[in-house]
Amino acid sequence: MPKEIRREEVRKLVAAGAQLVEVLPSPEYEEDHLPGAIHVPLRKIDSDARTVLDGGRPVIVYCWDTA
Repeated sequence: MPKEIRREEVRKLVAAGAQLVEVLPSPEYEEDHLPGAIHVPLRKIDSDARTVLDGGRPVIVYCWDTA
């Protein structure tokens, strides 16, 4: 179930093996993303997540937008 988490908890989860997933479109991902983030655009998450992500590890999905 999705829930909002704070930056420090993200750091701890990633350090423990969680996958960090950026869901913005490609141009925005290429312009700026968190180090180590996996790119799975939101419009492709249903079709690509199972092939790109490790189902045995936690997933943190984020979307950074200045708007």
